[in-house]
Amino acid sequence: MLHTLYPNLGVTPLDTDRAVLRAAVRFLSPEVRADPCRRLLRRIFYCAMLRRHAEIQRGFMRTRH
Repeated sequence: MLHTLYPNLGVTPLDTDRAVLRAAVRFLSPEVRADPCRRLLRRIFYCAMLRRHAEIQRGFMRTRH
């Protein structure tokens, strides 16, 4: 379900993992980022975005070569 949010981050397959994390942080509202009770949910979201980015990068590199 979280992978459907990946296109909203505005990153490309050529972007680094760090750029994806920065975009994911900006995607969340300040209230969600500030709430310590949602720390685990934020981590799950960030990991899902990084996994989706890795999948897209693998597919992109396969079609490029």
